[in-house]
Amino acid sequence: MKNQNEIKVRLSDELIRKLIYISEAEGRTPNNQFIFMLRNNIQYFERTKGKIDAAKLAAIDLSKYTEQE
Repeated sequence: MKNQNEIKVRLSDELIRKLIYISEAEGRTPNNQFIFMLRNNIQYFERTKGKIDAAKLAAIDLSKYTEQE
């Protein structure tokens, strides 16, 4: 990844515990497990609804969602 961004995600205690449980079972850090699951979800979305247009992605203003490093 060229640019690394941070985004806050609010999770319930149950959800964060489940993420940690799964990440330990899969041998990943919680951050890497979250990214793995997010990529799988994006692949599913694009398989079922069509590929996301690169021009539409480029038009999204990230500044209101991320803390850029």
